[in-house]
Amino acid sequence: MTHVTTDRSVCISAGNCVLAAPDWFVQDDDEGKVVLLDNGDMTPADEERVREAAGVCPVGAIEVDS
Repeated sequence: MTHVTTDRSVCISAGNCVLAAPDWFVQDDDEGKVVLLDNGDMTPADEERVREAAGVCPVGAIEVDS
């Protein structure tokens, strides 16, 4: 099972995660910081998008473990 964590303390609100995986990430209304959505089990396509989101985050605020 894939485990995803976000570190809002380093998030700079770039929004790359939302562009890469909009079904899994949003930005909060207060600061624009990353919020991981709980959409249940990830399909392989979902996991690919989430990993892409982690890769394009300029500050490494998203971590994906298998």
